[in-house]
Formats: sequence, structure tokens, C-alpha cells
Amino acid sequence: MCGRFAMIAEPSFIEEALDPENPEVLKDVDLRYNVAPGSSILTAVQGHSKIRAGFMKWGLVPFWAKDTSIGYKMINARSETADEKPSFRNLMRKRRCLIPVSGFYEWKKENGRKQPYYIHPSSEDLFVFAGLWDRWEKNGQTLHTCTILTTGANSLMEAVHHRMPVILGREGRERWINPSVTEPDDLKDLLIPCTSNQMHMHRVSTVVNNAANEGPECIVKADG
Repeated sequence: MCGRFAMIAEPSFIEEALDPENPEVLKDVDLRYNVAPGSSILTAVQGHSKIRAGFMKWGLVPFWAKDTSIGYKMINARSETADEKPSFRNLMRKRRCLIPVSGFYEWKKENGRKQPYYIHPSSEDLFVFAGLWDRWEKNGQTLHTCTILTTGANSLMEAVHHRMPVILGREGRERWINPSVTEPDDLKDLLIPCTSNQMHMHRVSTVVNNAANEGPECIVKADG
């Protein structure tokens, strides 16, 4: 799964990675070392000519939900079954998004406690997760929310957790948000773990366990 991540890239770096048609919105991206569910996060969808960047709340609230509290239970979606579940089935056809991050955290039980690890790209790039989004409207309120798709762990990640986010390469990003692709079966080949050589992982301080904690200390390599 993915329950916390970091977004610490400068706007110019994000622009180079995504090349959005509206780069002016990137100046509103806050540098965050400990992004938790419920946060407003940078996302991207297909625009008029190419990728269009914007912000959505992390934690999917389906259009049919009675209230927004369901979002905290829907921060992730299993890619293997998303096209079968009522909450995600239609979104797999027409509401797919990209979620760029600098790295993400995962926890492993060690010596009776939850030890956090930080996983980040091995190259000078961003991770770009495959996501789904929806629009919820009620009583004059409109929310755009999203969820991160997960898949089985690669050989690096399985030492910590059996799941990981779906991480898309550059070609895959374009295909994932292409509105002309409406059949989930045509995207199944993208919903696999990236190779282990595309990422690095190291232990970090338990300071990151508290979502209220922010700052570079969250990603600094810890002893052990």
C-alpha cells in the first residue's frame, strides 16, 4: 500500500518531468516531506493538448458517497481488481490520473516496533503513480479526490511490504491518461511493479510516523 509520501521537487523540476500545458500551477506546490491522506496533492490528467496539472484531495470520495468521510478508507485501490469494484470500475475507463511524488514511505515491523523506510527513484526523476479520481458534489460543495493504485511488490520492496504503488514510466504515463483508451484490459500491462533497479530504499527516523512532523529529517538515512 502507500499511506505517506514526500513531494520536495522544485516547480522547474516538476515541469521538466511532466511538461504540463499549465506550468503556472506548479508554483503552488508546497514542499512536503510527510504528505498524509486528506492532503491536497499535485495530480495530472489529460488536458487539451497534453498533460494538465492540478490539485486533488488524497482519499477517493465516489460521486455516490453520502459524505466525505469514506475518503480516508480509499487512499489506495488494488490494481488487480479495480476494474471489478463498483467504486473504481467506471473510473478505470474514464477518470485516470497521474500522481507525481519524490518518494514514499513504507513500514516494517522490526524489534517490536514499526520501522519506516523511504523509497525514492534511483535516477534524477520523480516517481509517477497511477491514480484514479472522481468528482463529488453535494449541498453546493464540490470535491475532486483521488486514490493511488497498488500492485505486488518487486524484489526490493518485498523485504518490507508485499504491496507497492504502480509506478509508471514516461510512455506509460501518456497511455494511462489517454482518454481514447477506455478498456481496462488495454492498460493491464502497465499495472505491474517497476523493476527494483529503478528505486533506492533506506531506513529513516521514526519521526515520520507522526504525520504532523515535517522537514528534511523525515528522509535522512537512519542507522541500522
